[in-house]
Amino acid sequence: MYNRLRLFLMPYRRTTFIMASLWDDLQSLVDSPSSAAAEGGQRGTIKPKANFDAEKDAAALKDAIKGLGTNEKVLIEILTQRSNDQRQLICKAYEGATGRTLEKDLKGDTGGNFEELLLALITPPAAYDCHEVTRAMKGAGTKDSVLIEIFASRSKQQIKALKDVYRKETEKDLIEKLQSEASGDFSTALILLAKGERDGSNSVDVGKAKEDAEVKKLNPKSTIDMFLFCFKLQYFFSLRRFTKPGRRSGAQTSPSLSRSSAKEAYLSSGRF
Repeated sequence: MYNRLRLFLMPYRRTTFIMASLWDDLQSLVDSPSSAAAEGGQRGTIKPKANFDAEKDAAALKDAIKGLGTNEKVLIEILTQRSNDQRQLICKAYEGATGRTLEKDLKGDTGGNFEELLLALITPPAAYDCHEVTRAMKGAGTKDSVLIEIFASRSKQQIKALKDVYRKETEKDLIEKLQSEASGDFSTALILLAKGERDGSNSVDVGKAKEDAEVKKLNPKSTIDMFLFCFKLQYFFSLRRFTKPGRRSGAQTSPSLSRSSAKEAYLSSGRF
């Protein structure tokens, strides 16, 4: 991906539509290490538990819940030290052993923030994201920060799964709903992210990169056009540099972004 970005930048280094220091920033980016290039298994904090036994964990949860008092320590130790895939297997094993869902029993034996946390842990990621997005769009004001956090940090596969869950639960299209909730630059940024078209791989298609560099003729009228172009061509790694304050040029991050939410959407996408 970084090599492809480097090839893309070369024909445009002498263009006048954007300050020269930007190219220096982008060149520094493609030459610097990125968390997105981490080896498999080196990202994230919760790893699958070795020697995992879903039936054993389900039995332990059953014992922790039954009776007058709930053993919260057991619930915490199991549900916070298993990967999400493993927690889904535990839920299936629990229902098979008890005839009840783990969700229902947790709701009956826990409460408050603790209950909310446990329920979040056993919810499939796509369903959890869908529910958070739906909640963010409810009420008088849309919670822009929630939408930004989810759509800027999820892969295109995760976004597709989110949209599939939303359509299944509401029989509506999520993109259309987002368009009705947001406006202006923020809407443009949000919809680009929600379409889930960014390339999250580190593979490089040199031929495609050269083709992009030769065919695409940039003539944006504002900085936001540059951002939009980067998104459409999937060079989103280039945005990471803009998240650092005090660039050498001393210029504003993006003077043409009229809403702080829009600016945060673009910058957040560069952090992941």
